[in-house]
Amino acid sequence: MPATASAARRVAIPNLLAMPRAVPADGTVQALAGTTMGTTWSVKFVGSATSRQTLQRVISLTLDRVIAQMSPWEYDSDISRFNRLPRNEWQTLPPELDRVMDNAIRIARESGGAYDPTVGALIDLWGFGPSGPRHTPPAADDIAVRHGACGWRQLDHDSNTRRMRRHNTGIVDLCGIAKGFAVDLVADTLREHGIHHTLVEFGGELRGNGVKPDGSPWWVEVDRPAGADTETEPMLVALHDLAVATSGCERSFVSGARQFSHTLDPRTGWSIANGMITATVLHRSCMEADAYATALMVLGPDAAIDFAVAHDLAALILFRQDGDDTTERTTPALDAMLA
Repeated sequence: MPATASAARRVAIPNLLAMPRAVPADGTVQALAGTTMGTTWSVKFVGSATSRQTLQRVISLTLDRVIAQMSPWEYDSDISRFNRLPRNEWQTLPPELDRVMDNAIRIARESGGAYDPTVGALIDLWGFGPSGPRHTPPAADDIAVRHGACGWRQLDHDSNTRRMRRHNTGIVDLCGIAKGFAVDLVADTLREHGIHHTLVEFGGELRGNGVKPDGSPWWVEVDRPAGADTETEPMLVALHDLAVATSGCERSFVSGARQFSHTLDPRTGWSIANGMITATVLHRSCMEADAYATALMVLGPDAAIDFAVAHDLAALILFRQDGDDTTERTTPALDAMLA
């Protein structure tokens, strides 16, 4: 969430790859907002009030393009049409979807399937997809059947020709990466329109570019769910050409004595039960931060930290083990940012 720096908080400041562009002399912070894909978006930018209407339309059209390509709720989206194709039949992908699939498959490979874009049927079975919610877990046999059709290795993706096919009936679902991509696409589109100082937020994922008119960064506070208290102070991050994405268990249902998270382990087909509360990743790409955060949630505390360290990710995780209090762990790449 956007925030203001305070002595009562830890402060993370990334290394600048390049000095920010000069802020327009007459620029002030303008704010735009809207709703799409069942969530909200907001954009702050340094510019003039006269550009607000044009940029509102540009942002809406950009997000509509993401929906048209990647929404599993839209029958005619590119990904929905792909999911209806017979096995082994190629489909040509538009450039944006091709880029997302290339990164999704790469991160699935890196994480050993902890992140996997082919779990759409499982997500739907568990009540977190287009078919609507449920209040009890699915039958184990049903989970096994849907799980048997999943697996990122069933996908053939040819980035040279922008084509993709599948060898099984696993349903591609990009909800664990598309929000982050939408943030990147909006930020990049604004830059193409001459807007270089922006804070873009979509469904809780954020990316900041440039600075405010007074030269200060776009400050955001790392998400910490209510009740997840630790002995550590909240953390503020200066989004200097940086994105932040947090994955958690905010969507869930309770059955019996157990809470079933919307985060599923693609390796088993079951809702995670590893003590993870949230995983936050800072990255130059919001798309990659989004998918990596999901992978860390699935991996669990120890494996998540090992993976993040091995891939030089700036990450923070919150978790509980054996009913203990909330524990926080951070990676060296994030520690190096702490002022």
